[in-house]
Amino acid sequence: MADNKINFVEELRWRGMIHDIMPGTEELLLKESAAGYIGFDPTSDSLHVGSLAQIMLLTFFQKAGHKPIALVGGATGMIGDPSGKTEERKLMTEEEIRHNEAGIKKQLERFLDFKTGGTAAEIVNNHDWFKKILTIEFLRDVGKLLTVNYLLSKGFIKDRLAKEQELSFTEFNYILMQAYDFLWLYENKNCKLQMGGSDQWGNITAGSELIRKKLRGEAYALTCPLITKADGTKFGKTEEGNVWLDAGKTSPYKFYQFWLNVSDEDAKKYIRVFTLKPREEIESLDAEHDKAPHLRILQKELSKDVTIRVHSEKDFNHAVEASEILFGKGTTENLKKLSEKDLLSVFDGVPQFHISKNDLENGVSIVDFLSEKTQIFKSKGEARRALQGGGVSINKAKVLENTLVSRADLLNEKYILAQKGKKDYSLVIAS
Repeated sequence: MADNKINFVEELRWRGMIHDIMPGTEELLLKESAAGYIGFDPTSDSLHVGSLAQIMLLTFFQKAGHKPIALVGGATGMIGDPSGKTEERKLMTEEEIRHNEAGIKKQLERFLDFKTGGTAAEIVNNHDWFKKILTIEFLRDVGKLLTVNYLLSKGFIKDRLAKEQELSFTEFNYILMQAYDFLWLYENKNCKLQMGGSDQWGNITAGSELIRKKLRGEAYALTCPLITKADGTKFGKTEEGNVWLDAGKTSPYKFYQFWLNVSDEDAKKYIRVFTLKPREEIESLDAEHDKAPHLRILQKELSKDVTIRVHSEKDFNHAVEASEILFGKGTTENLKKLSEKDLLSVFDGVPQFHISKNDLENGVSIVDFLSEKTQIFKSKGEARRALQGGGVSINKAKVLENTLVSRADLLNEKYILAQKGKKDYSLVIAS
């Protein structure tokens, strides 16, 4: 029996992370320390939170005393997986895929241990073996073992054909290529398990079928549910698009806010899937949250845990400070600490006004600044009334009617934050 720290399958069960599992999988993993893999699509140089459930599968797998393998689909990425797709994907060059592979590897290293002992994680690229295979050899050794009848029985193929949507021969061969990946890893890495999202079940079982037919070997499959929001919409999507793991594509502040703003129902599900917290702690947090839902205890724990593991504790602290600034608790000093990138991220979407730096050289009266120079207020009279009522702040500091605004007020040598009331912000850009 493997020297497991946790029972991998049992761990996934209570976390709600099993959709399909092939008979014998749990018994294999209790009997020995095994290698298992998940494939990642290299269509970008960053993974996004939609990939995070797969990353967590590998993380729990390694913690259970097994060897995780992350396969980057350098060859299959040139074709595109037809699973769950209604149209053929744009083909990629090898140069693009190699660049994306390097970015993905860097992100996976934040979750998996690639150095320690026999369970050290490994990254492979299927382009490394497919570039050596001749077409005739592939058709002879693989194509003849998986019949057209068998491939047509796959759900995602049937769906495409039923809707009379085109399915190219290239896409049809994707199934054979992924099946061969499993065969290659079985023979060369002693890999006996393939995991993935539930939409991959057809591809994964094709691999275990190929291993059975060609080698008379036993290979296993496990999938987790596709993570969705409580309303059934796609997880990891915002109005702007995907929530990426790369800080250059999604800032740590926006990343933190994504998790902080999930619903109570989603928070209960996500804290099980995306954190390493043990069962007792999660159940305790659940109970605490239910007593005072308005405190959003689950969301705060979830956003802290995931932001630190994907980015860093420093990035998490900056995100919290930025949130406090946005929601009225911040100070001028905290605001000055924000980088230009973080400042623009926090105040993304607020009204923007432009002013010349020359106007600020000798200082401009706050009334003129708010009305004539920026139109934050429609008139000088409206600006004066707001100032007299103590309802205006510049860079989070209350200002009076006799205040002068100058270049000394610029944040990052370029911005001034004006605030009416508690939450009505405007960003003034000086150029």
